[in-house]
Amino acid sequence: MSLPDATPKLESVATIKAIADRLIANVEKVMVGKAAEVQLTAIGLLCQGHLLIEDVPGVGKTMLAKALSRSVGASFNRIQFTPDMLPSDVTGVSIFNQSTRQFEFRPGPIMAQIVLSDEINRATPKTQAALLEAMEEKQVTVDGVTHMLPAPFMVFATQNPIEYEGTFPLPEAQLDRFLLRLSLGYPSASEEINVLDRQQYKHPIELLERAISVDELLMAQTEVRKVYVDHAIKTYIVDIVSHTRKHPDVYLGASPRGSLALFRAAQARAALNNRDYVIPDDVKPLAEAALMHRIIISPAARIKDVTPRSVIKDILNSLPVPGGSLLRRP
Repeated sequence: MSLPDATPKLESVATIKAIADRLIANVEKVMVGKAAEVQLTAIGLLCQGHLLIEDVPGVGKTMLAKALSRSVGASFNRIQFTPDMLPSDVTGVSIFNQSTRQFEFRPGPIMAQIVLSDEINRATPKTQAALLEAMEEKQVTVDGVTHMLPAPFMVFATQNPIEYEGTFPLPEAQLDRFLLRLSLGYPSASEEINVLDRQQYKHPIELLERAISVDELLMAQTEVRKVYVDHAIKTYIVDIVSHTRKHPDVYLGASPRGSLALFRAAQARAALNNRDYVIPDDVKPLAEAALMHRIIISPAARIKDVTPRSVIKDILNSLPVPGGSLLRRP
C-alpha cells in the first residue's frame, strides 16, 4: 500500500523518542511505580490532548501535573473548582481602567501552558462550560474579544470517583473533549515505603529540574503526527469505535472524536517504541484510556454490572486484528 504523496515524511522517530524518554525519566523521579500512567501522560502531551484523572485523593494527581510542567519548563496554573466559582474566575475578566478610559483584560488561571483543573466536577455546569472553548479551540472569549491560549496548552482535570455530594457530573460533551482518561491507583507496599524514604527530608518535586524545552516539545508534537498509519490500522480503529455504538449493552457509543483520539495516541505510542509506523499493539493498549469515558452503558446493562471497560475488552477480543508487512511505512 503506497503512502500518499501529500503525507509529510517523518525525519527521525529517534528524536521524538529521545525527547519523550527524557521527559518520562524526569517525571518518574517524583512519581513512584507509575510507569504506565506516566507514559500515558507523555502520550497525551505529544498528542496535544487533555487528560482526565479520576482517582481518590492523595495518590499523586496534582504532583503528576506539577512534575510534567517542571520537566517541560512550561507555565503552570492550578484551579481549585468550587460550587461558587464563576466562569470569569477561570477565563479572566475585562476591567475598566479609569486613567486610560479603556477596558483591560485581566487573564484568568486558564491562561497557562499546563492547567490543573482540580476537582472539576465540583464546579457548576456553567463554569465547567467555560473550559469547553479553551480545550477545543485553544482560546477564550471575554466580552466579545477572543484571546489565544499559549502553546503548548494542556488541561489536567481531576475528579474524585467516590464523593458525589456537592458535585456536578461532567456532561458527555465535555468528557468527549478529553483525549485520555486514566487512574493512578494506590501504590504497592514497597512503593509506598519508597515514597516515605524519598520525602523524609524534602519533596522530590522541589529538586526537579527541566528535562526538555518547550521548543523541543512543540517540535515533537509536530513530528509525531507524521508517524505512518496504514489504511488497515485506520480501519481497525474505526471498527473498534463503531462497535461501541452497536454493542447491545451500550446506550451511547464513542464519537468520531474517539476515533481521532485513538488514532493520535497510537501514533505517539509508536514513536515512544521507536517505530515510524503504527501496529495493532499500539492501538489495543490505548483503547480503554481513549474510549471508556466516551461510552454510556444502558440502564439494563448497569444492573448486570456491565462497565465500559468490559465492553471494550469484549470488542477487542471479538474483532480480527490486521497484520502483515504492509503495515510498515512503504
